[in-house]
Amino acid sequence: MQKILVVDDDAHIRDVVCFALRRAGFQPLTAGNGRAALEVAAREMPALVVLDILMPELDGTAVCVRLRAKSDLPVIFLTSKDEEMDRILGLELGADDYVVKPFSPRELVARVKAVLRRKGTSAEVEQKLTRGKLSIDSEEHVAAWDGSAVSLTATEFALLKVFATQPRRAFTRENLMAAAYPDARFVSDRTIDSHIRHIRAKFQALGGDPIETVHGVGYKLAAL
Repeated sequence: MQKILVVDDDAHIRDVVCFALRRAGFQPLTAGNGRAALEVAAREMPALVVLDILMPELDGTAVCVRLRAKSDLPVIFLTSKDEEMDRILGLELGADDYVVKPFSPRELVARVKAVLRRKGTSAEVEQKLTRGKLSIDSEEHVAAWDGSAVSLTATEFALLKVFATQPRRAFTRENLMAAAYPDARFVSDRTIDSHIRHIRAKFQALGGDPIETVHGVGYKLAAL
């Protein structure tokens, strides 16, 4: 069974989420604060972390930054505020998805499955793609620019692979939502824009930019 780390300072929320995860066939792990979460993640190596933003002993954003510094472990944020900037902030930090409290445990489990599926999918089209200096290895889940690996979240990797698979196509945001969030019904244009901005920043740090904005339409793979 895949291990899912549930991090929340509310014991009731932890219990509810863990119950739903067990019913779905996962092995839940728990932590009541940020420091404990980092310790459990290092020791147990979970497949994904469900992470509350507002917590004692390091909040969720600080935990996410530290996790992202060491790995591309998938993260789903839990937030109490239904405010767009809070969600965008979470995505900018490298989270793969977010769920607003109060939430349906069934919806959260669906989001967990969707992120893990994006993370683990390796049978789509070609296993290895090369577009100029951009290379993508689906089996190893590695993207690189001119030989230098780029750390991407599961969602970012899925989006980049969509572009690389059809390099001449201009994708609308709706196209990209369907590709990156097959099980999510409520995803805004701003969410897609945030992921794209994050991908571009990571590649720009290496002197490249694999994505081109198509004004009035959306995005496409840049001429590499």
